[in-house]
Amino acid sequence: MYRRTAFRALAALPAAGLAAPAVQAQTLLPVRFSLDWAFQGPQAAFLVALERGYFRREGLNVTMDRGFGSGDVPVKIAGGSYDVGVADLNPTIRMKLERPEVDLFSPFLVYDATALAVMTLRREGIARPANLMDKSVAAPESDAGRQLFPAFAKSAGIDASRIRWQTVTPQLRETMLAQGRVNAITGFITSGILSLRGLGVPANDIVTMKYSDFGADFYATSLITTRRWAEANPAAVTGLIRALVRAQYDSLADPAGVIAVLRAREPLTDVALERERLELALNELTFTPHVRANGFGRIDTARLQRGIDMVREAFSIARPLPWTEVYDPRYLPPATDMRLS
Repeated sequence: MYRRTAFRALAALPAAGLAAPAVQAQTLLPVRFSLDWAFQGPQAAFLVALERGYFRREGLNVTMDRGFGSGDVPVKIAGGSYDVGVADLNPTIRMKLERPEVDLFSPFLVYDATALAVMTLRREGIARPANLMDKSVAAPESDAGRQLFPAFAKSAGIDASRIRWQTVTPQLRETMLAQGRVNAITGFITSGILSLRGLGVPANDIVTMKYSDFGADFYATSLITTRRWAEANPAAVTGLIRALVRAQYDSLADPAGVIAVLRAREPLTDVALERERLELALNELTFTPHVRANGFGRIDTARLQRGIDMVREAFSIARPLPWTEVYDPRYLPPATDMRLS
């Protein structure tokens, strides 16, 4: 739940940052937006806000590019290549711990549950985290699952130094596992499980170890930007959030329509596979019982702080990082815009 300080901070934000812009002729604000991954089912829920004009209604001219991993998004935003993006929050937390001068933060947490997991196949004989030691695990360096593996390892009670990492491109990760060239992979369940299925691997052959099942219960996919950009464009941040929330509810109500939007962007989309991927993200990660009951934006800051401290301890960083440096609720739209009516 929000702390009193968060409510005071919300009241201090200029009113222009919370009100929806009037529908009138205006110059649209250019916004460079990075997704966390390729255009797949879960990313379609963000693409809808672009293709259905929800960003334009907020006075925003958004250009949206595919991403290359949640570890890559904060690097590009901090470097100025993008204004905002969506990505797993925890690589951003790690960057802020290691580089205190970085002014990245999240004004909106999208996924209430983490998608991070280790995935393997039954033939590998890996049934629990301890079985991973001295095995080969494939992932891109920018993969959030790889970057946060030390936190998972600590929670699960295994020695992270005994993992033999193999760096691969995103396109080859699941293929390497399916072909038996590595023993396991890390990544989002929405990417790994469904991509393995797309390669012909039977569902009952896939073994999944979710980070959250072993104590690494992080908040996950979030809107990421810089303090500098947000303070210069408070109404834009609020507008982005409002548009993204509307698109998430569209996705829940009409997943087939959302996948049609994806296919218009990516003609080679496997409709059945990507719909399954989208529904997995919606039902297990986004619209958890908590979000269904309370709407978006009702963040448990104690849980958020535990996640931050878990990252800090996993990487042996002494400097504390309070949740207020990572998440700022002042830019959220009114509560009526954040829940399904």
